Amino acid sequence: MSLPVHVVPSLEGAAAGAEVTVEGDEAHHAVAVRRLRVGEQVVLTDGGGTSVVGTVSATGKRVFTVTVESVRSHPEPEPAVVVVQALPKGDRGELAVEVLTEIGVAEVVPWAAARSVAVWKGERAARSLARWRATAREAAKQSRRAWFPVVAPLATTADVVGLVGAADLAVVLHEDATEPVTALAVPAAGRVVVVVGPEGGLTEDEVAALVDAGAVSVRLGAEVLRTSTAGVAAVAALLSRTPRWG
Repeated sequence: MSLPVHVVPSLEGAAAGAEVTVEGDEAHHAVAVRRLRVGEQVVLTDGGGTSVVGTVSATGKRVFTVTVESVRSHPEPEPAVVVVQALPKGDRGELAVEVLTEIGVAEVVPWAAARSVAVWKGERAARSLARWRATAREAAKQSRRAWFPVVAPLATTADVVGLVGAADLAVVLHEDATEPVTALAVPAAGRVVVVVGPEGGLTEDEVAALVDAGAVSVRLGAEVLRTSTAGVAAVAALLSRTPRWG
């Protein structure tokens, strides 16, 4: 059975025999909800490439301590995949973040596209971004990732154009495109950017701006996917053409 995974702010200097203390909400969930006990083995990760396996040596109300048995450093996966996700309605944004995290993306960028139904402003923007980030954190733990994805602040179309221009490969999903995503040559390293439009689709101006910046307009197939699932389908198709899934 897989060991439970818990997140700590840093594992710098962790070595066999050292003790690492986990505090706050993370510890409360482990001790009060999961009923973590002394003697159990767990995995701790800092979300930045380092993880340790250890044994719980002490527990408290909102704290537990782990004696480290082994330490592992994980190289950052390449290519790094960045998904620009147009804001969906309802809770479909969290669904998109969850499945994108599980499949291994490095960054999710929420985008206020022209036809996005959802609007992030003021306190709602802060709450929505916090939910996306919490979803990414929990999905990263569930999928046992050593590198946790970044969920960026809300992007404008100009921001997205800049991301596309700096990418080693950028694709924009569009139902009217003629080139299939499987026809692309995917770099083994660098940054791959995938742009996913909203429920209402991309405007002609948005597609033109992204293509002018260097993106390739591609289709996934004859079916039209929801915005919350199109990204994970596209990333899977791209990763299948890299050593990460080789």
